[in-house]
Amino acid sequence: MDFGVVLQTNPPAARTVQLSQLAEAHGFSHVWTFDSHLLWQEPYVVHSAILAATRRITVGPFVTNPATRDWTVTASTFATLNEMYGNRTICGIGRGDSAVRVTNGRPTTLKALRESIHVIRELGNSRAVEYNGATLQFPWSRGSELDVWVAAYGPLALKLTGEVGDGFILQLADLDIAEWMITTVREAAENVGRDPDEIAFCVAAPMYIGEDTPESRAHMIEQCRWFGGMVGNHVADIVAKYGPSPSSGTPSTSSGTPSTGSGTAGNVPAALTDYIAGRTGYDYNSHGKSHNDHVDFVPDEIVERFCVLGTAEQHIEKLEKLRALGVTQFAGYLQHDNKEETMRVYGESVIPALTPPVTAKK
Repeated sequence: MDFGVVLQTNPPAARTVQLSQLAEAHGFSHVWTFDSHLLWQEPYVVHSAILAATRRITVGPFVTNPATRDWTVTASTFATLNEMYGNRTICGIGRGDSAVRVTNGRPTTLKALRESIHVIRELGNSRAVEYNGATLQFPWSRGSELDVWVAAYGPLALKLTGEVGDGFILQLADLDIAEWMITTVREAAENVGRDPDEIAFCVAAPMYIGEDTPESRAHMIEQCRWFGGMVGNHVADIVAKYGPSPSSGTPSTSSGTPSTGSGTAGNVPAALTDYIAGRTGYDYNSHGKSHNDHVDFVPDEIVERFCVLGTAEQHIEKLEKLRALGVTQFAGYLQHDNKEETMRVYGESVIPALTPPVTAKK
């Protein structure tokens, strides 16, 4: 299993670069940043500084979208960074959340998302692509390599991910929901003749190392409650499209896992939809912040299920279960008051426990 950190590009940018250097020192393989150009600093400028200050870390947006950035400009940015620093970039992409909603916009269609993935990936890999009736290729780009990982929640978005994504980004660490979504993506890949084992599966959630005491647990939950509000924005879209899950729960397989099906309301796990019943609004000025005051509707149970909290041993236990479901990377959000200590404990205890030892060559 690989490990990443997810950072906000809050000023000063030097702080984001410093945290990225610490992540590399502690054994993380990826640094991801939010991409919302009005709420935070321009991520790609900061990515260049991160790449210049590190040697091996892979950097990318978590996640960009097809609406606020021209697809060819996005691809050019990745190809340029790869030429400058080696092939150390990655593109996380979704339909759009805070970057579009803060301007009263709407997420893009799945058709636009699918087309943008193709254009960005082909150009980002130094290949030609048909776009708006023209054949385009960067004449200056040679040997650039770029994977495109897709963030998705709803059934149709999961289907698209399995059909075209190099990786799948799931922004929550609930075991039951992860199993349902990973299964859905893998089945979609198989249905179009792809090998699902070639798809990366990334689970992303706040990670907080703390003591196993009631006081510490309560503090960790409060520091990470914002995440349930952020996920709730996506869940609200799903409920609006498919309707709420039946109160009796989602149809299950013989193993107790939410089943997949035609993409109707009954195909969305109740655990994912029920908790937003008390959601009354959301202020994007507090998006992704531990002091978010629009997340009172998120119960403690959801924070525990969606996040990875507690001692190193408790983190290892949950991550081992995620790995058994097919997760190949865990990316931990660090929007809380214990960033450095959490990364240190991961570097010393958690990452070694979930990373196979390097076998010496004979």
